[in-house]
Amino acid sequence: MKIAFIGTRGIPNNYGGFEQFAEYISVGLAKRGHEVTVYSPHFHPYKKDFYKGVRIKHIYSPETWMGNSVGSFFYDYFSLKDALKREKFDIIYEAGYTSIVPAYIWFNVKNIKCPIFITNMDGLEYKRTKFNKWIRKFVFWEERQAVKHSHYLIADNMGIHDYYKAKYSKTCRFIAYGADIHDDYNQEVLKEFKLELNGYYLLVARLEPENNVAMAIEGYLASKENGRKPLIIVGKTNTPHGKKLVAQYAKESYVRFIGGVYDFDKLNSIRKFSFAYFHGHSVGGTNPSLLEAMASGCFILANDNIFNRSVLKENAKYYHTAIEVSKLLNDMDIIVARDKEKFISANLEEIKTEYSWEHLVDEHEKYFMELFVER
Repeated sequence: MKIAFIGTRGIPNNYGGFEQFAEYISVGLAKRGHEVTVYSPHFHPYKKDFYKGVRIKHIYSPETWMGNSVGSFFYDYFSLKDALKREKFDIIYEAGYTSIVPAYIWFNVKNIKCPIFITNMDGLEYKRTKFNKWIRKFVFWEERQAVKHSHYLIADNMGIHDYYKAKYSKTCRFIAYGADIHDDYNQEVLKEFKLELNGYYLLVARLEPENNVAMAIEGYLASKENGRKPLIIVGKTNTPHGKKLVAQYAKESYVRFIGGVYDFDKLNSIRKFSFAYFHGHSVGGTNPSLLEAMASGCFILANDNIFNRSVLKENAKYYHTAIEVSKLLNDMDIIVARDKEKFISANLEEIKTEYSWEHLVDEHEKYFMELFVER
């Protein structure tokens, strides 16, 4: 098959979740003999035309001077125009919908029989509180248009799958995101960040309201663990909400904001050697950082919602409020003795069976072949 991935910031990944996905799946499919192309913005540092058997198409993106919010609409438009006018793909896979919808409408893709258009619907973007109400209304309109114009939808989380089935009576194919289990953890990394083995709580997230960082902090501060084991927060602090959190909580001696950690090996080691790990995300699908925490052997305390439960099942401790966080932390010695090793083992097994990249290459190839044959 001839397959294109558009809507990412290119491969090899140097940005985020969709880029990591595009790299693993495209390389995996190329190894199996498919002709795979990944669209990449012109400013990506990788300038060659092929990467591990995957063709790279470098497309101009005005993001560098217009900003991501506006520039991504033009980049997606230029990518789709190239894919339709200059190529003959069997399948076009769009990663996310928030900047492709105008191009879908412009090219009237719902009435195009070939190529097949598949859209990964990501999370419930219109619920992200970092957006004002007008942007949320616009994003909700985009969601409806993406459902209307896409030939097929993919959900990386059963909560997202169920949402689209209930709201739009449209079936999503559930195919998860992936993660790797590593064995190269390095305790020496802890010294760089002045951490002690098994001696800290950890939270890794974009510092945005919907990730409920303040809930974890407030619960921690009100618990007996405040002053015993520090709460380490990893994430860029230069967002508006990040600045607000720093201003409010950085004065607390046992709450430490260490900024973003972009060395993946270091970040995995910080995860691995934590005492417990907070995952507060509440509106996304399957968050890559959650799978990475599971794969790193973290003991996870998670915000209680359908997305997190669909991934973690019964292998985490859940909370709704800061008060519930405090209660968990006050009982942590008992909880750890009873559940920690059992939960970690179960989550590692889940990564091996359901979230390995090789398994997900299988799932994507199988789905693409089904659609290809049906066409």
